[in-house]
Amino acid sequence: MSRKRPTIADLRAIKGKRQLTMLRVLTMDEAEAAERAGVDIVSVPPELVLNPEYRDAAPSLFTMPGDNFYEIGTSDDFVRWAFRLYKAGADAVYCSAGYATIKRMADDAIPVIGHVGLIPSRATWTGGFKAVGKTADTAMQIFEAVKQLEIAGAVGAEIEVVPVEVAKAISERTSLIMLSMGAGTGCDAQYLFADDILGQNRGHMPRHSKVYRNFAAEYDRLQAERVAAFSEYVADVNSGAYPEDRHIVHMDPNELSLFMKKVGAG
Repeated sequence: MSRKRPTIADLRAIKGKRQLTMLRVLTMDEAEAAERAGVDIVSVPPELVLNPEYRDAAPSLFTMPGDNFYEIGTSDDFVRWAFRLYKAGADAVYCSAGYATIKRMADDAIPVIGHVGLIPSRATWTGGFKAVGKTADTAMQIFEAVKQLEIAGAVGAEIEVVPVEVAKAISERTSLIMLSMGAGTGCDAQYLFADDILGQNRGHMPRHSKVYRNFAAEYDRLQAERVAAFSEYVADVNSGAYPEDRHIVHMDPNELSLFMKKVGAG
């Protein structure tokens, strides 16, 4: 039996009742795998949801495309960008721009997901890539940011690398759908990157990540096999082992004789 794609109203009704699952996926294959695995929510690059084949691969995934605010531009640029994605089948859009930009989209009934805590595109303001909200004052700043998102009209917020106690307290005091990335189970969804789950990330592994497979080793094995296959091909050409008779086409002898006469070969 196929699943129904959740609406904003559905997600709001689930708030506080069970943990949703969320992934950042980058490819159509990953989106299809998330669909088949029963994931609830995905964050995707805008170009993926704009692909006409996307909804065939992921019909029931609540899909949230997003990009860094400096890649999009002004509030008006955001509205045009969001409408294009909404028309293509997005269920909400991620926006780490200012409250005025979020309000501009929300006023036009575009569901917007904001971001609080560690915001990578603004990490310089909070001391770099580290936990945010470990003191009472900085925790209050996160709470106040959530309240500002509410006022602006956002429907949810990613809350990233915030102490679990703070994230839980905030989630219990907001109507926003809170998406936890390294902020514990007191929120409404658990959010991980497919790259980390699949072991494709060869760089720094965040504390909150969990590796379930080792695709990097598999890619290394496949690359070694690729090099070996290419090397065997080069050796076959050099030795005359390729092409064999089964790889080529022969001409009928009578036609060949006629052709050779036509080209003046005797």
